[in-house]
Amino acid sequence: MIIFKKADQLSHHIVLQKDKGLRIGFVPTMGALHQGHISLIEASRATADITVCSIFINPTQFNNPEDLKHYPVTIESDLDKLHAAGCDILFLPEAAEIYPPGHIKKHYSLGRLETILEGRFRPGHFQGVCEVVDRLLDIVQPHSLFLGQKDLQQCRVIKQLLDLTGRAESTSLNIVPTVREADGLAMSSRNLRLSEEERAKAPAIFQVLSRIRQELPKHSLPFLEQAARQELEQKGFSVDYVSIARASDLTGSNGKEEPLVALAAASIGSIRLIDNLALN
Repeated sequence: MIIFKKADQLSHHIVLQKDKGLRIGFVPTMGALHQGHISLIEASRATADITVCSIFINPTQFNNPEDLKHYPVTIESDLDKLHAAGCDILFLPEAAEIYPPGHIKKHYSLGRLETILEGRFRPGHFQGVCEVVDRLLDIVQPHSLFLGQKDLQQCRVIKQLLDLTGRAESTSLNIVPTVREADGLAMSSRNLRLSEEERAKAPAIFQVLSRIRQELPKHSLPFLEQAARQELEQKGFSVDYVSIARASDLTGSNGKEEPLVALAAASIGSIRLIDNLALN
């Protein structure tokens, strides 16, 4: 595995590989890698000739300074996992490589998508996500981009970014299914910060989403949302939302005939967790 720390050096190397006719797959991450990230590397390796992974903890997407301060950094184990997974290139930049002097902050027209769910509770978050992914795509110029379904709204945002920036034809977006622990908890870097007691409670989010899917034919959508919220609160969670939405655009739905997804965000202690599950 080749490690690049300079954006221009990586870009030059990528151009040489593309000139040889090789296809580039890209997996952007913030490190603290787990099997969910590795599944993205594996998906890229299955279709691309060269797989690039980036590790960069992007400050512009954190609306909570404490969350940024405590985000786990596990670079040594990350390197071991990428080596074992067969990653070809790691981009490990400092902030000045991503946001060099003269970098102009853009505004991305995301419409309603950044005002609902995560957008409502994390104002500015998706602008920061777009800013860093836009810059990384400029550097890597991949044929394929791989993201995890756990961050479903982020996947929708990045799809819109590809359309907005005219990259949709040159870079395909591939959404890889969520990888879960044996008890159903969606793998997340933030899981490392859970205490033993919090970790034991954390699978309740997946459990209530699964119950929504099971009970969908029997009850109204508002009833199912409220019952799930109450169950989480009774188990000690602080709930931002439990929402049943159209899978296509994550807006609210009044019926059960179209594809639906249940999404939840809830905190146990100081750790905020998100998850989603396709319903029908």
